[in-house]
Amino acid sequence: MDWFTAPDYWLSRLVFQRALAGVYLVAFLTAALQFRALLGARGMLPIPRYVRRIPFKAAPSLFQLHYSDRFFAACAWSGCAVSAALLAGLDSRLPLWGAMVLWLLPWALYLSIVNVGQTWYGFGWESLLLEVGFLAVFLGNDEVAPPILVLFLLRWILFRVEFGAGLIKMRGDACWRKLTCLDYHHETQPMPGPLSWFFHHLPRPLHRAEVAANHVTQLVVPVLLFTPQPIATAAASLMIATQLWLVLSGNFSWLNWITIVLAVSALELPGDPPSLPAAPLWYEIVVLAVAALIAYLSYHPVTNMISRRQIMNRSFDPLHLVNTYGAFGSVSRFRYEVVVEGTADEVAREDSDWREYEFKGKPGDPRRWPRQFAPYHLRLDWLMWFAALSPSYAGPWFGTFVERLLENDRDTLKLLRRSPFPPDAPPRYIRARLFRYRYTSWRELRETGACWERTYVREYLPPTRLAGVSQRS
Repeated sequence: MDWFTAPDYWLSRLVFQRALAGVYLVAFLTAALQFRALLGARGMLPIPRYVRRIPFKAAPSLFQLHYSDRFFAACAWSGCAVSAALLAGLDSRLPLWGAMVLWLLPWALYLSIVNVGQTWYGFGWESLLLEVGFLAVFLGNDEVAPPILVLFLLRWILFRVEFGAGLIKMRGDACWRKLTCLDYHHETQPMPGPLSWFFHHLPRPLHRAEVAANHVTQLVVPVLLFTPQPIATAAASLMIATQLWLVLSGNFSWLNWITIVLAVSALELPGDPPSLPAAPLWYEIVVLAVAALIAYLSYHPVTNMISRRQIMNRSFDPLHLVNTYGAFGSVSRFRYEVVVEGTADEVAREDSDWREYEFKGKPGDPRRWPRQFAPYHLRLDWLMWFAALSPSYAGPWFGTFVERLLENDRDTLKLLRRSPFPPDAPPRYIRARLFRYRYTSWRELRETGACWERTYVREYLPPTRLAGVSQRS
């Protein structure tokens, strides 16, 4: 079938595949370095407890068949190794079927992690990586030109990511329609970056222009992805520029990066295409079957997207093959943070020697400037932002987190920037307090050196100690 492939996109495919392998590598590295405290046998939300109550068909995963911390680590580090091999171009040295199997491995491994990841893996970019990774299996290697259908389906994902996000904004918070959301967003976003303070202090007219440009990029430009070249390339390039702006303004894990990766697949990059053989019949049949499956599974995401009750970031099948996306349908007007403190005093009083735990990414010490972590994902820090919005978000895991701090659990402390207590002397009590944070002004920054100003709001968790530990007066 002459229409089946698009040789002019061979370079776009190459860049897309290597970039996607890089995202996979970051995702597996995040899992390998954080899972013990979050999901391990003694984690805050243990996988063994989860798989006992969730059937395999509802959440297909290798860990439904067997779980141990060592096995999880082996899977996560194996994912890192396969991703690194793909990043180095091993798939181009294999026969077509071998390359497809190699791309299938990280998808299956990461699916196994996401499907038992519970709250820690409840973010839209997890499903997005799986959906994109599944299609990457069928994109081919140097033995065949890129299939047009797969390229079209990658644009279909990008369309849903951007258009869905645009719709949820217009239907959600009124500040998006009034063009005022960026008066608050840079200050209240889940994890600010090193430039977020400066973005917040941009002139308000510029914030209005940013919101208006965002609406154009998310509600108009995505339609142009399905137009002839060079219009589709221009549309994808504009999306890439917008995503890079977001990369500079905050820490959104790999959401922006994988969106950029998707946009790359729509670019018609210059370069003479190599002479490639025709696609084998079995490959054409497989790609056609996958395209039919994706078309069938797109019903629920499309229905959700056009619904007045549109929901964000939902998977409609346990394999995460076709999902719905969206972000920041509402924007917080104030920033709240949970500050966790411990004391070694035998009696917990207000005037006890309370010492603050420092997190790696989330705001804490008002004088500590935010750092850039994305595309690496600090899962605990992100969930602490949700915990500050409502204790119900933290209900399943916060109590265990406090318990691990009282034990000076090594794996849990690795998730933090610094513990105020030495390894052999855990705190007697832990408490949590809720503060309101706001960015300082230019004058306050010059005078105090602090980028944040915080005000005590209320007690979040009263002083708590391990059961069986007596309080002596």
